[in-house]
Amino acid sequence: MSEAPKIATTNSESSHGRLRRVLAVLGVSTCTALVAASIIASPPQPNPQPKPDAAASQAAFLQVYRVLVSPRCQNCHPAGDAPLQGDDSHIHLQDVKRGKDGHGVYGMRCDTCHQATNLPGDHMPPGNPKWSLPSPDLKMVFVGRSAPELCKQIKDPKQNGGRNLQALFDHIAKDDLVGWGWNPGDGRTLPPLNRAETVAQLKIWIDGGAACPQ
Repeated sequence: MSEAPKIATTNSESSHGRLRRVLAVLGVSTCTALVAASIIASPPQPNPQPKPDAAASQAAFLQVYRVLVSPRCQNCHPAGDAPLQGDDSHIHLQDVKRGKDGHGVYGMRCDTCHQATNLPGDHMPPGNPKWSLPSPDLKMVFVGRSAPELCKQIKDPKQNGGRNLQALFDHIAKDDLVGWGWNPGDGRTLPPLNRAETVAQLKIWIDGGAACPQ
């Protein structure tokens, strides 16, 4: 192995001068060395993440709110212990009550009339295997809530069944009982947005920081 060349320097020679002499002997240009040193000393910085768009988030929630307070959603989220019916959200005609578990009281359980699927015909009992109201200890009331109130409520784990924002998103996007709202059977109006549109607005709301309207 050949020895590295010895470079003679003088005490009076400046540090910059000595560096140039060393680089010249090694065959490296000053410019190339400085660029390399700069790259080593300054690692690439990650791209800054865009700030959440609160205005877009608030506007998106207002679209979701239109769905949540439509009859297909709010009829199963009443303030009292009786479910609501119809596009006018009237009290359930058979005097049905929530019960201790949300599935009705003895002798008038929800699945007495509400089967696993919708019964054919206009205004016939709709169906789903999980048909029920929320439980009495976590009613998740939609009726009468303003947009700011409902926004704060549905993202609060203490009021939404312990769900974080991802779980809330999955609940609205994937839960089959929630999905009934867009397949309610004959004679019932649909929510103002379809499910895909609702989920898209929900994502904008969450990505923007889940900002609530004022």
